[in-house]
Order: sequence, then C-alpha cells, then structure tokens
Amino acid sequence: MNQARILVVEDEPSIREVVSLYLRRAGYQVTVVADGHAALESLSAQLPDLVVLDLMLPGVDGLEITRWLRERGDTPIIMLTARREEQDRIAGLEMGADDYVVKPFSPQELVSRARAVLRRTQGSAPGSGDRPLVYGDLCIEPQARLVEVAGQEKTLTVKEFDLLWTMARHPRQVFSRDQLLDLVWGLTEYIDPSTVTVHVRRLREKIETDPGNPRYVQTVWGVGYKFEP
Repeated sequence: MNQARILVVEDEPSIREVVSLYLRRAGYQVTVVADGHAALESLSAQLPDLVVLDLMLPGVDGLEITRWLRERGDTPIIMLTARREEQDRIAGLEMGADDYVVKPFSPQELVSRARAVLRRTQGSAPGSGDRPLVYGDLCIEPQARLVEVAGQEKTLTVKEFDLLWTMARHPRQVFSRDQLLDLVWGLTEYIDPSTVTVHVRRLREKIETDPGNPRYVQTVWGVGYKFEP
C-alpha cells in the first residue's frame, strides 16, 4: 500500500488519462490538472510527494513551475518532454528537476521512474539539508543522529534511527513492512520481514512512555506502521 501523493500536470487529455491510470494502479494517490495556473493553485494548497510535470503548458509553463517549486523546497519533479525540447529539458534539470521522460513514453517506465525518485527522496538516510524534527517531547536531530525524549538522549542503533527517521519524515503515512525493508535495509539481500517488527518493538521501548500503547510509532493492523505526530 503506497500512500505517496503525486500531482500530474499535463494538458493533453489522452496522456493525462493514461499517466493517472497507471500511477493509481501502482497504488499512488493522484491529482490531475491540465494547465500551469491550476498546477500552482494545487501546489499552493498542498505540496505533494512528487510532481509529474509537462514542460509545454498553457498559461504557466513547466520551467516556471519548476522554478516556483525550487524556491519553496525540494519536492521531487519528473518532467515530461518532447524530443525537440532538449534545451528546456536541460534547463529544467539545472533548476533541480529529478528526472525526465521523453514523449512518447511507456507508462510502465514512468511508474518505474516515479518509484525510483520516491525511493531516493523518501529513503532513510538524512541529507545535508535536513533539519531537526520536533514532535511533542520527541526531538530527532538528523545530522548528529541524536534522539531526545523529554530532554533525555536515547541511544538508538543505526537501523533503529533510520526506521524512525523514515517514518517521522512522513507523519501519518502508512508504510508496509516490505516498504520499510526497501527504504531502510535496501533489500540488498533477503531479509525476513519480521526484522521490521523486531526493530519497531525495540524502537518503542526506547522512545515511548508506554511501549504497549505507543503514541508515536503506531500499528495499522493488516497494513504496517505509521508515525503519529
């Protein structure tokens, strides 16, 4: 179950329909708009986890939307371009777009690229620009990899910290055990999914006042886990 939110900005109805269909089938929450003005209105209301963005749009073009997004943060962007738009594609990448797909393209390829971009941006390792997260009495300092609860430092293992960081960066997003294995352990070799259960239990013992009735790391029965701020 993948709860990532994707905004698709595309003015061609047929492409818009196919892209949204395949992304929804892949389990993503998809919002679709047909022009640049509608895109900015949607982005101003709520930033998604990923933007699939056509470069050639009526009203406000894709480069301007890319610029707008980069002035406000690091929301991932996959550009949809035509082959003749090579210079615009290069400009978009230089502005900070994460990837591009050239029309005509395979919908499965776009889904794969979206999954790869989200995996990179939602992964467990903190980046150099990541700021501390504070939820109630819980403080997570990514650069020093420190966790404090009510002012008391808690000693977490590498994977316990990465697990907490992955979920805390996306509060209320539900992660399956397989997703957490992918994001935190990388699935570089076979790992029993019960590994996640064990690490969640240990993490709760360290950061929860009542591990049996956790405030932060909660179980979503039949699905996985989420971080509740």
